[in-house]
Amino acid sequence: MKKIFIFTVFALSATLAWSQAKYIFLFVGDGMGFGAVTLTEDYLAARSAKATGSGALAFSTFPATGFATTYSASSLVTCSAASGTAFACGSKTRNGRLGMNEDATESFTSIACRLKEKGYKVGISTSVSIDHATPAAFYAHQPSRSMYYEVAQDLAKSGFDFFSGAGFLNPLGKDGKQESVFDLIAQNGYTVVRSLSDCQSSTAPKLLLLQPESKPQNAYPYAIDKASDDYTLTQTTALAIEKLQNGKGFFLMVEGGKIDWASHSNDAGSMVREVMDLSDAVKVALDFYRKYPKQTLIVVTADHETGGLGVGSGEGGSTDTQGLEKQKASEEKLNRLLEKATSYSELKSWLTANMGIAISYDNEMTLRNLFAASAEVLPASDDTPCTLKRTESLTKSIMRMVSAKSGGGYSTFGHTGTMVPVYAIGEGSELFCGKIDNTDIPKKIAKAAKVEWK
Repeated sequence: MKKIFIFTVFALSATLAWSQAKYIFLFVGDGMGFGAVTLTEDYLAARSAKATGSGALAFSTFPATGFATTYSASSLVTCSAASGTAFACGSKTRNGRLGMNEDATESFTSIACRLKEKGYKVGISTSVSIDHATPAAFYAHQPSRSMYYEVAQDLAKSGFDFFSGAGFLNPLGKDGKQESVFDLIAQNGYTVVRSLSDCQSSTAPKLLLLQPESKPQNAYPYAIDKASDDYTLTQTTALAIEKLQNGKGFFLMVEGGKIDWASHSNDAGSMVREVMDLSDAVKVALDFYRKYPKQTLIVVTADHETGGLGVGSGEGGSTDTQGLEKQKASEEKLNRLLEKATSYSELKSWLTANMGIAISYDNEMTLRNLFAASAEVLPASDDTPCTLKRTESLTKSIMRMVSAKSGGGYSTFGHTGTMVPVYAIGEGSELFCGKIDNTDIPKKIAKAAKVEWK
């Protein structure tokens, strides 16, 4: 009986064992909580003419699922720097820190650096600036996430193989008088390219893909606003794989950064498109996984939840998620309209054409009062052009109103301390099941790659 028991345990252990994860993808939906995933899937279902139910995202059907706690060392509600440090470096820190301990006296080593030391190629990709908190957590060591110039210096010294993002926030330092970040990057062997075609044709060993200088350098446009020549995460993920693929393996982190931005503005219509954009990028990784199923690991998670989104808790308990299809522009476009001299009538017409909402009597009164309160001089009539102040507050109020009509009820414009989803497929994916902490994620990736975590 004892021999049979030992044989059974051995057989079970063999079944649970995995080969080394050679190609590792970590997708991060910044601010993507359970509400964001649920509302996006409900929207997809409604768009496909289902009466109720969920339409699947690329990652929501992964065989291994779990959820992660996100608190930081200083707060139950984390920021992206502290949470990024946690799932990049496996250690808690206080809000605002990047890759350092609480009192900023010790630097942590990220999973990206550990794998780089083992011969893996490393890529970091985002839809916002490349010196933003989440991507920076994998290569930077700074006491404050807002030290963008110093973060960029760390990027130049990282030795990673591929970066892509919108640009840099302070390429000449806060005072505009420092040595150009681009000179530092070139000195460290990087080639900067500013088009997808130039990136594809480049044979440079270390690449940095940024948006053209004519485009904003802080982020890609929202998916809902994109022009035909704007980058998508799908395109940059495919290019990253092409540039990173090699015999020893690679690690690629991809961040959908504007899920968070849309959620901060309570803009459900833009948020669901950002989640879909991330899902489309995951599909590229899945295509790669199908070619190398015994060597690939894909993990999808979030750094925190943003907005306190409740599905079906909008205006009158609305569940009309198909109404999100009528929204044609983001809060960014609305804010640009409000920053120009405009009238209440122009605003109302713009909302009808671009947000697809029928403004009820109660909404009309609220909107008119918000507009008047934001005007520098009280308008004489609805058609009186006027200059507005505090446009961000007005924009958020309008977007909360628009989202509520489609079943998206937000409770805050900030982060929350709720747990976030974790999805995984491939070699070692079973390690990510159940309840974990965000600091467990890089350690489990290391275990899947058979790299010792010290």
